[in-house]
Amino acid sequence: MPGLTKLEPFTLPLDLDGVHVEVAGMYRSGSGTPLVFLHGFGSTKEDYADVIQQAELSDRPVLAYDAPGCGASTCSDLNAISVHFLVWVAKEVLTAKGIDRFHLVGHSMGGLTALLLADQDPARVVSFADIEGNVAPEDCFLSRQIISHSHPDPDGFFKDFQDRVWKSRFYSSSLYAASLPHKVRPGAVRPIFESMVELSDHGNLMDRFLALPFPRMYMYGVQNNTLSYLPLLAEKGIELAEISRSGHFPMYSNAPEMWDRLTAFFLGSEQA
Repeated sequence: MPGLTKLEPFTLPLDLDGVHVEVAGMYRSGSGTPLVFLHGFGSTKEDYADVIQQAELSDRPVLAYDAPGCGASTCSDLNAISVHFLVWVAKEVLTAKGIDRFHLVGHSMGGLTALLLADQDPARVVSFADIEGNVAPEDCFLSRQIISHSHPDPDGFFKDFQDRVWKSRFYSSSLYAASLPHKVRPGAVRPIFESMVELSDHGNLMDRFLALPFPRMYMYGVQNNTLSYLPLLAEKGIELAEISRSGHFPMYSNAPEMWDRLTAFFLGSEQA
């Protein structure tokens, strides 16, 4: 299609205190404010590849990459992959790509990673679109299973987790579950999930999200419109984006609506 600028793959080796990571990413250069995307647990950078379909964003640099232990990215020590480790990786990738200020998007685990990244260096962030990222203990409906359905064997837990998600009645759950074995290493699940639960329970995430000094959007699927904190977000001036015909995975269930809302948010935040 004319006018679409494709994303180019890249690999980036990192050594983080003796932990070797090979980051697999996709990137597009451009002249506008960069767009940085962080995927959720059990997903990959390709969740965001359809950004090229947004003509209004065709001038923007784009960065997305697979988190260590996910997709095509590797990690020499899967036990090292906490959310804090993912923030460290994000900083290194941004430095390697020469990205200073940017729009930030994160889904689920990526939303939590993005929140900590933005909290640590808010001057670099132009806007933050949080797609059902963790901001409260109730958001651990997937990650808390590492406790509620504990299993001594990483492979055994991962298989049982996949089966439970596959049987969910929420939009796109079976699609998500079927792809899990191809998108995340079982050995990375426990350290990631335990870190997410710890931060959600004790990390003051809501206070940190509300204190961020730039435009913020919280996006959620209509099936999750009972989240207890949505009225608080609205009261505090956070833009709420409810995506119809969707649950936790709007990029699978209703991508056109998701992209329309994200594009409008990016453009609007630059005019604020």
